[in-house]
Amino acid sequence: MKKTSHHHPKTPTPSLDVEKEELDSLPATPPSKDQEEIALLKNQIEQYRDQALRAAADLENYRKRMMREKEETIRYANNSLLEKLLPIMDNFELGLQAARASATSDVNSQAGEIISGLSMVERQLHDFFKDHGMESIEAVGNIFDPKLHDALSYQIDTSLPEGQVISQLRRGYLLAGRLLRPASVIVSKVS
Repeated sequence: MKKTSHHHPKTPTPSLDVEKEELDSLPATPPSKDQEEIALLKNQIEQYRDQALRAAADLENYRKRMMREKEETIRYANNSLLEKLLPIMDNFELGLQAARASATSDVNSQAGEIISGLSMVERQLHDFFKDHGMESIEAVGNIFDPKLHDALSYQIDTSLPEGQVISQLRRGYLLAGRLLRPASVIVSKVS
């Protein structure tokens, strides 16, 4: 007798894709307590890192601001002293101008020597002011600038443009670029 083989079709084995899909559809296992603590610690580390970076940036900004303020304090430290010296300088210049005016009419040679000596002192004073960051404001011939000039009066002069400084009665000064005292001036007016 001949044996017949019955060929039974094999039952299909599930593919890997089906297994993966089934695994994905399974509910995720809740994170363990250790994993939660690790996530919490990582979050805290990130917060502390952010706070440290902000604090470092704030400290650097503070250092820069303090350096600027220190430099500014040094630059303007002599402000009140120099301001008090300005009227003395004004009177000295007026006295020197008067001496020069009287010396031109006087033939006395000693007057010329005295004026020469006083002119040297005047130069030294100007150099002293310059060394301390002061510079005089040149006003005559310039257009009136209310930021730099104080107009004491107006004078009609049709030969000059409106608003031009005709004369300076008192010299103005800047200290390290900041106005210390405006120049007192007379300004042209067309009509």
